[in-house]
This record gives sequence, structure tokens and C-alpha cells, in this order.
Amino acid sequence: MKRIGPIVSAMVFVGALAGSAIAAADGVLVKEEGGENYCHMKFPAMRQRTLASDSPQLKRSDTGDVIDFYGACDESPTGKDQVISQRQEEQFRFGREYEDGD
Repeated sequence: MKRIGPIVSAMVFVGALAGSAIAAADGVLVKEEGGENYCHMKFPAMRQRTLASDSPQLKRSDTGDVIDFYGACDESPTGKDQVISQRQEEQFRFGREYEDGD
């Protein structure tokens, strides 16, 4: 009987971990609905070298490079709109850092 408590606790813990892994499987770290089809989401940025590929990949969430998105709830972290937006941001950053300002 003394072993049932720790076994149940372990099962609950494993279930919670599995649930959080499923929720984060799409890459969304935070999703807060703010009205009809309007959400605030946070998700990792895409890896720069995969932005031009057919299957862009997200950075690890512990890198701190996070997109703070406000808009439609059906937005995908690796969708076409995000690819375009992040490519433009990368071009802007490159221009600011490497092009001569004179």
C-alpha cells in the first residue's frame, strides 16, 4: 500500500509531461485567445538557414529568439506568412548591420 502513492504521483507527472509535449508539438509556446479569431501567441523564430527551404524549422525554445505574434488564431509558426515576415526581418537586419550608412 505504501508504494501506490508514489506510483500514482509518477503517473500523474508523466501524463502532465506528455500533455505539455503535445501542446508544444506545433511550436506554439503561449496561446491566449483575445476575441473572435484573435490571439496572442509566442513561438520560436525559424532557423535562418531554413527560411529559403520548403520545410522551415523552428529554433529551440531555449535560444530566447521568440516571435510575439498578435493576429489570427490559425497562424502557424512555420506558415507562409511567417516565412515572409521573418525573411524580411532578416534582410532588414543584414542591411542595418553590413551595409554602409554613408
